[in-house]
Amino acid sequence: MNIMTLKSFRFKVEFMFFFVIEAGSRYTYINMASELNFVEYIAEQIETAGNISYRKMFGEFALYCNTKVVALICNNQLFIKPTQAGKSFIGEVVEAPPYSGAKPYYLIEDQVENSRWLSRLVEITEGELPIPKPKKSRKKG
Repeated sequence: MNIMTLKSFRFKVEFMFFFVIEAGSRYTYINMASELNFVEYIAEQIETAGNISYRKMFGEFALYCNTKVVALICNNQLFIKPTQAGKSFIGEVVEAPPYSGAKPYYLIEDQVENSRWLSRLVEITEGELPIPKPKKSRKKG
C-alpha cells in the first residue's frame, strides 16, 4: 500500500503501542499481543452473561460464553462476533477485522466499561450462534 496515494488516512493509537492506519475500509496493523489484565477485565465485565472463559490463541485471545466463541480480544481491543441480533442491539456498529486477513467483527470501544450493556450483548450474541461441532479425536499411529 502506497501511503502517498491514499486520499484520506488517519493514525489511531489504542492502548499504547497499537497503531492502525485506516483508509476507507482497509486497515493495516502493527500487532502487539493483548495483555492478560485487559482480557481478565473484559471477562469480569461480562461474567453475568453466562459461563465465561478465555483461551490464548496465536498471541491473542478468544472469549467463550457457554462453550461458544463470542468474541476475540486482539491488540487490547474487543471484537464481538457479528450476528443480526447483535447488530440490532448495538445500533450503529463499527466493523473492523480483529487481525490482518480476518472478516470484520463488531469493534466495541465506548461501551467496554458498561458491564450491563456488554453482558447483554454477549448474551444476545451467544444465543444466536450455533452450538460448536464436537471435535474429532486424533488417532495416534
